[in-house]
Amino acid sequence: MENQRQIKQAGLKVTVPRLKILHILETSEQRHLSAEEVYKELLAADEEIGLATVYRVLTQFEGAGLVVRHHFEGGQSVFELNRGGHHDHLVCVKCGAVVEFFDEVIEDRQRAIAEQNGFKIVEHALVIYGDCLQGEDCPRRAALKRGS
Repeated sequence: MENQRQIKQAGLKVTVPRLKILHILETSEQRHLSAEEVYKELLAADEEIGLATVYRVLTQFEGAGLVVRHHFEGGQSVFELNRGGHHDHLVCVKCGAVVEFFDEVIEDRQRAIAEQNGFKIVEHALVIYGDCLQGEDCPRRAALKRGS
């Protein structure tokens, strides 16, 4: 069982909630999920794990390095599995869609700017906010309107 091994290697005890939440993070079509979205997926699977437990487990996963927490526009934290390797994000300000990208030219330019200013980059994050351009055809935007 890969999930059990990952949890143990992270220094955490293997529990049912941790296994279920890790499974959701690994199998979801979305790579960036809020605690509420994880909770909704648990409910859809008839799992009886409370929202407070989801928050606690995600925070434990973050502390253990299994997930990375992002604070994108809108103030809601989202979590993604820490698969190693750097990438940046595009975030839609209308629907919250997140797209990951990597561009070596941008990375080279950031390193050059840091060096010109007497810095060596230890860690960085680039988030570009925009409109996903799907307009009213955006399924995420439509779902947000239905939820209002």
